[in-house]
Amino acid sequence: MLLGLALAAVCVAAPAQPISPKDFQVLEPPRPVSSGERIEVLEFFYYGCPVCYEAQPHIARWLAKSGPGVAIQRVPAAFTESSESFARTFYTLGAMNQLARLHWPLYDNHHFDGKELDQEKNVVAWVSSNGVDAARFAELWHSDRVKAQVDAAKKALDAYGVKGVPTFVVDGKYLTSARLAGSVPRMLETVQYLVERAAGERKK
Repeated sequence: MLLGLALAAVCVAAPAQPISPKDFQVLEPPRPVSSGERIEVLEFFYYGCPVCYEAQPHIARWLAKSGPGVAIQRVPAAFTESSESFARTFYTLGAMNQLARLHWPLYDNHHFDGKELDQEKNVVAWVSSNGVDAARFAELWHSDRVKAQVDAAKKALDAYGVKGVPTFVVDGKYLTSARLAGSVPRMLETVQYLVERAAGERKK
C-alpha cells in the first residue's frame, strides 16, 4: 500500500512531457504584431464552443501568472451566423466596458444554463438582467463600429489560417490549439513555452 502511494506521488510530481513540434505550428512568414515590447498572444475563441468554455479557467490561471510582459488580445471567431452573433456581443460588451464583468458569465449562462445567447433577443434580455442598458446595447450591436470589428476578426481568421477554436497565436510566429496540443491543459503549457521562446528570440 505504501509502495503504491509512493508510486502515485512520483507520478503526480513527474514533469510534463517536453513541448514538441507537433504541439504547434510555425507561421511562415511571421505576421506583424502590435504589442510593442510585450509578447503578443491572440486567443481565437467562440462563446458557443464547449472546449473554449472548458478552457476559460485554465486561461484565467495562466493569465494570472503570465506577468506584464504578455499582451493578450481576444479575437472572436465568426465562422457562422451563430458565431457572428456572439462576435457582435463580444465587441458590444467591450464598447460598453462590460467584458471584464460578463465574459465568463456569458459562457456559463449559455452552456450551463441553456439561455441560447447566440440569439439577439435572448442576449439583449440577458444583458438587461445583468444591469446593462439594453437599448444602448442593441444600438451598438447593430452599429457600423461593431460590424467593422467583426469584419476585422473574420480577416484575422484568414490571415492566421485559423480553422478551429480555441486557437492561440504567439507573437505572430507560432500557432497552437487544443486540437494540436491534444488537450486544453497541454495547449496552455504550449502557449507558455512559445511565449518564453518568442521572448528569447526577441533578445537575439
